[in-house]
Amino acid sequence: MPAIGSIPLPSEQTRAKLRRRILPFVFLLYITSYLDRANVAFAQMPMSADLGFSKAVYGFGAGIFFIGYMLFGIPGAMLIERSSASRWIARMLIAWGCCTVLAGFVNTSGQFYAGRFALGCAEAGFFPGIIVYLSHWFSRQDRARALAGFIMGIPVSLVLGAPFSALILRVHWLGLPGWRWVFILQGIAPVILGIVTFFYLTDYPRQAKWLTPDERARIEAELDQENSQKESLKQITPWQALRLRNVVVLAVALCLANIGGYAFVLWLPDIIRHSSTLSVGMATACSALPFATGLFSIGLSARASDRSGERRLHTAVPMLLTGIFFTLAAIPGQPFALVLAWLCLTGASGYAWPPAFWALPTVSLTKSAAAASIGLINVIGNLGGFVGPSVVGYLLSRQYSYPTAIAFLSVCFLLAGTLVLTIRLRPENT
Repeated sequence: MPAIGSIPLPSEQTRAKLRRRILPFVFLLYITSYLDRANVAFAQMPMSADLGFSKAVYGFGAGIFFIGYMLFGIPGAMLIERSSASRWIARMLIAWGCCTVLAGFVNTSGQFYAGRFALGCAEAGFFPGIIVYLSHWFSRQDRARALAGFIMGIPVSLVLGAPFSALILRVHWLGLPGWRWVFILQGIAPVILGIVTFFYLTDYPRQAKWLTPDERARIEAELDQENSQKESLKQITPWQALRLRNVVVLAVALCLANIGGYAFVLWLPDIIRHSSTLSVGMATACSALPFATGLFSIGLSARASDRSGERRLHTAVPMLLTGIFFTLAAIPGQPFALVLAWLCLTGASGYAWPPAFWALPTVSLTKSAAAASIGLINVIGNLGGFVGPSVVGYLLSRQYSYPTAIAFLSVCFLLAGTLVLTIRLRPENT
């Protein structure tokens, strides 16, 4: 068995033990996180009707989440790195759960904006913090597999959240309409999980009583060697990374793709309602179908990209197809079944590109540049989450048609795919 110094590497049984203990629980947390940022899409139509919100108000409120998310993402991750990860993750869960519950009691646009901004601040450090947390447990060879499952959490949360929210919309408990209960009930879940997290997650292998002393020693030795190798590399700062052409191209491409992607998520029930004669509840439930197709395409695309080792085309082609299919969905006069089919193809292609995209920094940049740039690309890219929903809301409130709004989003996807095709790969990856 390969060894580090005099200590053998962790066995496959030990690695499997880590995966079973940590990954399912963290995956559940991420599903909860994404559902709580996206459930506003399922509540949008009855909430706007009850409170008199215009399309612009909803779009701006849905998008302002990402301003808070951008501002506090890096500080949140640093807190997790420098203190107890399990405790900070638990605090984030409880904080964003409370923000979600409070969203069920908003009455004005100002309260809606404040609640969404606060939710973004509370969730900001979670995803980068989980990446940091997993680096405390999984070596480089296991980390990619661990992180790949997070992307699947996005469509899973939406596939489950759409019909669940549709059912909640039908209730009228304690004199409160169903859309308020969407926020209240889906906000209680992370509060409960936050309390569980305090007791379930362990910060480091050396503290894990569920590992044997030999397993703890092997894991720690492997991670210590990997960290020593990282420290020996010349590191660059995020500001230096920003001057690299590939970093700028990837960041802008992600921003454009997120303009289309988050607007697709946050406006999909409304688009379906507009394209059909379905009730609000049925339109919300039907929105699960495009997300379900995305669930399958993620796995297929990731396996194909890993098998071939090709990343650029596996990113660009799905982005381009997303723009094409979304455009086809906007053609007037089509039967609803055909519109839904185009939307499902949009969902399938729209979730197929992220696995290959996040591998591009590692094949187009040096190791030190990739490490500095990934967080920067994510921060700039998430600006699209604010722009997309806000612009769509503005267009619709100004009496522009849904096909016009969809055309804008489609162009963003097409531009993103075109930019990715211009990425320059390092010589060893060409």
